[in-house]
Amino acid sequence: MFLYMHKDSFLRYLQHEKRYSQHTLRSYTADLDQFFEFCEGEGKPFDPSKTTHKTIRTWVLTMINNGTTPRSVKRKLSTLKSFYKYLMREGVVVENPMERVISPKMGKKLPVFVEAEKMDTLIDNFDFEDNYEGIRDKTIIELFYATGIRLSELINLKLGDVDVYNNSIKVLGKRNKERIIPFHFELRKTLSEYITYRNSEFGTDLNYLFLTAAGMKIYDKLVYRIVNKYLGYVTTLEKKSPHVLRHTFATHMLNNGADMNAIKELLGHANLSATQIYTHNTFEKLIKAYKQAHPRE
Repeated sequence: MFLYMHKDSFLRYLQHEKRYSQHTLRSYTADLDQFFEFCEGEGKPFDPSKTTHKTIRTWVLTMINNGTTPRSVKRKLSTLKSFYKYLMREGVVVENPMERVISPKMGKKLPVFVEAEKMDTLIDNFDFEDNYEGIRDKTIIELFYATGIRLSELINLKLGDVDVYNNSIKVLGKRNKERIIPFHFELRKTLSEYITYRNSEFGTDLNYLFLTAAGMKIYDKLVYRIVNKYLGYVTTLEKKSPHVLRHTFATHMLNNGADMNAIKELLGHANLSATQIYTHNTFEKLIKAYKQAHPRE
């Protein structure tokens, strides 16, 4: 009774204060009833003050799994967002679970990425040649995957941009915006080995980090060929580029619990909307896990 009293109050608010049409009100009613039914199907009465973002995400996954279109899912989440905003205003709830729920985007191609196991195979088990080019190529692959930097950013790295003592690199990104990116200990070892080899071969007169076999500044087409070559050993993806490694970095970070804002800063995105596209790959992973694990699936 408590729940439906607030639902009716919310619908009256939409009708009289927001001036929504009868058609829209029917849609809102259907969306809310569907969500209430889903929650009550879990075996307990629906209580808006105890509903978490996890419950709403599970509802979203269930709808997608049942063939609901992204457009319809987005509309239903919009309904729920308005409902919880109303409940917050009325003091019925003190926290809004919708703040941690992201609607699926429409009409955008999902970023292509390489599975973590395949990246592990390439970095840990592949035999790169024991010469300058082999060590350089391994370092480039690891650096892309460990930091998510852009192709142009990698090409323009200087020796002085690498701080092996503090495990970080300084990157000059778009709009000349500088950022510091941390990296893990394994990359520190690879970078140290590469820099030692590089300096013994070419010295430090040319201060760019990555050089060609002739000792010149590396260029974009060569880096693309390097990445394409080595990814070809572990994946059948049609696209095998430096940007795929950037997508791979972001997707794996998100899948392993990294904060969205932290990923935004690491990637050098100007706003969060550019980073949120990676949540779709996380959704795909959750759907796969749901299908594999749910006893009724």
